[in-house]
Amino acid sequence: MTVRDVARVVILAWGWKRTGIAFGAGALGALAMPPFGVFPVLAISFPLLVWLLDGASAAGGGWRTVLAAGRTGWWFGFGYHLAGLWWVGSAFLVEADRFAWLLPAAVTLLPAGLALFTALGTILARLFWRPGARRILALALGLTIAEFLRGTVLTGFPWNLYGYALTQYLWLAQGASLVGVYGLTLVAILVFASPTVLGDEDASPTARWAVPTGAVLSLMCLALFGGWRVSTTEIGFVPGVKLRIVQPDIPQDQRFRPEARDAILARYAELSDKPTSPERSGIRDVTHVIWPESAFPFFLIWDREALAKIADLVPPGVTLITGAARPDEPLPGRREPRVFNSAYVIDHEGVIGETYDKVHLVPFGEYLPFHDRLEALGLEAITRQRGGFSAGDRRRTLRVSGAPPVGILICYEVIFPGAVTAADLRPQWLLNLTNDAWFGVTPGPFQHMHQTAVRAIEEGLPVVRAANNGISAVVDPAGRILRSLPLGARDVLDADLPRPLPRTVFSRAGHVPLAVACLGILLILLSSRRRKIRQMM
Repeated sequence: MTVRDVARVVILAWGWKRTGIAFGAGALGALAMPPFGVFPVLAISFPLLVWLLDGASAAGGGWRTVLAAGRTGWWFGFGYHLAGLWWVGSAFLVEADRFAWLLPAAVTLLPAGLALFTALGTILARLFWRPGARRILALALGLTIAEFLRGTVLTGFPWNLYGYALTQYLWLAQGASLVGVYGLTLVAILVFASPTVLGDEDASPTARWAVPTGAVLSLMCLALFGGWRVSTTEIGFVPGVKLRIVQPDIPQDQRFRPEARDAILARYAELSDKPTSPERSGIRDVTHVIWPESAFPFFLIWDREALAKIADLVPPGVTLITGAARPDEPLPGRREPRVFNSAYVIDHEGVIGETYDKVHLVPFGEYLPFHDRLEALGLEAITRQRGGFSAGDRRRTLRVSGAPPVGILICYEVIFPGAVTAADLRPQWLLNLTNDAWFGVTPGPFQHMHQTAVRAIEEGLPVVRAANNGISAVVDPAGRILRSLPLGARDVLDADLPRPLPRTVFSRAGHVPLAVACLGILLILLSSRRRKIRQMM
């Protein structure tokens, strides 16, 4: 069977066959994401989607065609997100007696909601649909706009953007320093949808092969740029900074139990003072100790005994940076204190200095939208904080003794392209404090780690990552993982701090190049439509 035969079958498919092809094509595309990284599968998924959208015109034209395209896009997106995000349900098994009943809804409703953006993208694409290779431009424009909206609307969830398919290979990933992962999303759709024209019956052999060949050449150019950037980028290290990252691997069902207080503190103390080499025989041989997100099942700022133990552990000249829940004054009319998911900088006397409050919270995980009504129905955030966490007011760069200014990103704050640094003072390195114990040994922690590394490339900044149970790592500004601890390890990671690079094109221009590219594609599509109208007249 030739490509044209396959295209014909897909275009003419209807009913449950059409639905099955769309769902399967989307699910297949999820293999392009970590930890699998089989990005060539998108060269199957996207052509199938294009041919399905070609066949949408059989719905009767006009708004029926547009609705058929939307249904096709929804099933494609549902398959993609269901196959790529099924692991989210693991969080509801940590306390199965309380939350397991929510698992089916969590596993299906999140992909179903995210698929609405894919449906919007295919609707937009179909509105600008043109014959031949131009319909690839329409698909790329529609899906890129939809992916950008998915990452921003309703607090956003830019997880598994299509552009990440290109970033799992270091040379290709360097394109993120120019256009960010949203820009690479546009490139990925254009490249991997290019085999569509091989199935066009009315195209000449030369035309059919010109587009895929151009796509391959584009990838080669991207790889050449990346190879040049990696080979010519020399990464130095900040003198006098010796980091110790603690990965305690505390089970998630123990992290919120007050009775585990002493055992948790003891584990942190033991690992923080662990000898790892003749040069680093304990905590006195490092300058900065880093503990992960929400390290304690209590409010550290209210626990003088715990702060005293930290003071006994941390010698002079050493600074502790740790995640911790932070209580604050209640809002007017309420009795419960506000609680923030925060990071503390603590000196050798146990004194808390700089503080950062997480700005971008996880809906339903760290807070409940309309929490008064939902809590009245018996729902609660899985972090078990009544009313959920409160959000910090702004991104901040912290000044840490003995180290360059640092931008702290707690948990999934690191997944938002172009939104990881403060506006007033640019940090010299990024620190991601996270947990990830919610999701066990699933693709989730690997995807989270990979997105963290891409932020380093986009911003030209080193990223240090401290996770409760993995993956902890030090990433240089070119996205190379210099040192890491595997998922589920209980250990410490000693490392030097890489220097930052000069600001990247993306860190300066943000999403402007992407907007210009999308505008250019739109003008091409509109001009071809005007030309067609003039020919008809």
